[in-house]
Amino acid sequence: MIRILLAEDDEAMRTYLSRALENAGYSVVSVDCGSAAVPYLEAEHFDLLLSDIVMPEMDGIELAQKCAEISPATKVMFITGFAAVTLRASREAPNAKVLSKPFHLRDLVIEVQRVFGHDDRATL
Repeated sequence: MIRILLAEDDEAMRTYLSRALENAGYSVVSVDCGSAAVPYLEAEHFDLLLSDIVMPEMDGIELAQKCAEISPATKVMFITGFAAVTLRASREAPNAKVLSKPFHLRDLVIEVQRVFGHDDRATL
């Protein structure tokens, strides 16, 4: 089973995303900030880091850089509601997919499937 580490500071969004991904068949561990994600990356294997970009303490780009050091095989996908940080993310983490808010949960699941080479259409 594909394991996803979700870092999202907004509690409602974190719950919403976790449920959608779990309903799509993924195993999800969620945390409320980038600094809380680091110990998980150090202790466990995750196939995907799904991170908001704008978060307190450690932003998603810093977290992705830390992830690359700790677990280089872990793929990275960003979610953000800020167009300006999308450009920064693309520049500083060029291999990461960026999904802009607002998005439909089906779109999120489809993008996660694409990251892993699955072309099946998601049904939510």
